[in-house]
Amino acid sequence: MPKTREPKPTYTIHDLPEGTRPRERLAKLGPQALSDAELIAIILRSGAQGVNVIDMATDMIRSYRTLPALARASFTDLQRQHGVGAAKAAQIMAAIELGRRVMRAMPEDRPKADSPEAVARLLLSELAYTDQEHVKVVLVDSRNAVIATPTIYKGTLNTTSIRIGEIFKEAIRHNAAAIIIAHNHPSGDPTPSPEDVILTRRIVEAGDILNIEVLDHMILGHTRWVSMKDRKLGFR
Repeated sequence: MPKTREPKPTYTIHDLPEGTRPRERLAKLGPQALSDAELIAIILRSGAQGVNVIDMATDMIRSYRTLPALARASFTDLQRQHGVGAAKAAQIMAAIELGRRVMRAMPEDRPKADSPEAVARLLLSELAYTDQEHVKVVLVDSRNAVIATPTIYKGTLNTTSIRIGEIFKEAIRHNAAAIIIAHNHPSGDPTPSPEDVILTRRIVEAGDILNIEVLDHMILGHTRWVSMKDRKLGFR
């Protein structure tokens, strides 16, 4: 008779060596001592067939490359990861949303977008090496504390492809006092193009009409960035 293949076991955190279990390390050392993968492993709770939960979490980090990219993943996107079904996808999205709500409830602890350098620090890790252009809007309150940084566009950027209304819709929805526009150049060269100047002028003019101040338009390269406001490009 042919041999039946036994299913590979599903590993949980309890199957890991005692000194490497994320929950025990968190209890002993605090959550700040854990890696991103260990924190995600705690949320996932168990691995998949033949894969322990730490390896699953590590694969997820490698796949998305940055935590902001993981935070933007949809319910369907998350389930494309090996071993992640509806329950695990829901756990991840719930944890991320709780983090967002904590940040909104504690404005004094939110990052400040009070200078071009601060905006660059906030966004470079996410946008520096993406292979597509992304347009983000940094929404800030009256103290320049960051409310949110939604992505409003992905793809080849030109002045006709961006819907100005989409930029300000997010600002109105979040009751933002002002906004900063940012987009990346996948080439790594942040030198503004003529189209960047035209787009900036259109956004500033729309902000004047809506009484929402446009503080800057940042262009990000791999390690360098340009403030359109500082260069007086598109701004009066």
